[in-house]
Amino acid sequence: MSLSSTHHAGVRPSTLHLPRGDWATVLDCLCAHFPSVSRAVWLQRMARGRVLGADGLPLGPQDAYREGLRVHYFREVPQEREIPFVETLLHVDEHLVVVDKPHFLPVVPSGGYVEQTLLARLVKRLDNPQLVPIHRIDRLTAGLVLFSANPQSRSQYQQLFRDRQIVKGYEAIAPALPGQSFPQLRKTRLAEAQPFFRMQEVDGPANSETRIEVREQQGDLCRYGLYPLTGKKHQLRVHLAALGAGICNDPFYPQLTAASDTPDDYSRPLKLLAQELAFSDPLSGLPRSFRSELTLTW
Repeated sequence: MSLSSTHHAGVRPSTLHLPRGDWATVLDCLCAHFPSVSRAVWLQRMARGRVLGADGLPLGPQDAYREGLRVHYFREVPQEREIPFVETLLHVDEHLVVVDKPHFLPVVPSGGYVEQTLLARLVKRLDNPQLVPIHRIDRLTAGLVLFSANPQSRSQYQQLFRDRQIVKGYEAIAPALPGQSFPQLRKTRLAEAQPFFRMQEVDGPANSETRIEVREQQGDLCRYGLYPLTGKKHQLRVHLAALGAGICNDPFYPQLTAASDTPDDYSRPLKLLAQELAFSDPLSGLPRSFRSELTLTW
C-alpha cells in the first residue's frame, strides 16, 4: 500500500524521523517528542490507523523504536471549526487544477485548521492525493489558487513562479488617496514585524514590488488593481496600508485590531481578491489565463 493511498478525509500526514534515544517503542518516542499530545491521544490515533510506518502500514503500541525510523502521523484539531463557504472549481486537467478560494479558508493545514483547508477539500473532492498548491494566498484573501495535479510536470509549473513568468492580478477596495498619483510602482523592503504574523516596511534595498492602479472610485473608497511582481508575505496589504489606504476589513494593517486567534466575523471579509492569472504553458507553449468568478462588493 502506498502512502498516497492512506490519506484521511483529504488530509496528508506529517512525517517524523525518530530522533536518537533509549525508548522501547515508537509510542514512547512520540509521547516524549510531542509532550503536548497525551499518551491516550496517541493510543487513539494508533487504534484508528492514523500513525503509519514508511510503508504506509499502521503502527501500534507494541512496535519497537528504531532511530531514524520514518513515521507518518495525521494531525488532528479537536472540534475544528467548520468554514461555511465553498470553493469553486474553475479548471481541471491532467496537470493543473484552478480553483476560486472563498474568504477565510486556508490553502494548506496550519494552526487550528487541518481538514477545513482548500487542499484537504480538493484532495477529497477530486480523489487525488497528489495535489500540491503551486502558490498560496492568505487565508483572509479570496480568489484564484493554482494546484499541480501531476508530480511529473509539477516542477515546470513551479518554475513559472520562481522565474516570475506568471502575471498575477489582484483587486482591493480601500480608502481613496487623493494626494497620490496612479498608476504607481511601490518598491520597498519588507521584513517580519510583531506579532510574528505581521510584516512591515523597513529601510534597505527593496525586496518587494507592486504596481498599483485605480479602477474606479465610489465616495471615499477606491477599487484598486494590484499587480505584484514579487510574492512576499502580506505584500499587497502592507503596501496599501503604507500608502495610507489599508484594505477594508483588514484586521492586521495598518493597525492590529484583532488577535490571530480571534473568531472570524464572516460579515466583514477582507476586501482583497486574487483575480487573474496568466502565463505561457510550459508544456504546450500556449498562452493560458484564468479569471476569478468572485467579485468584491462596496
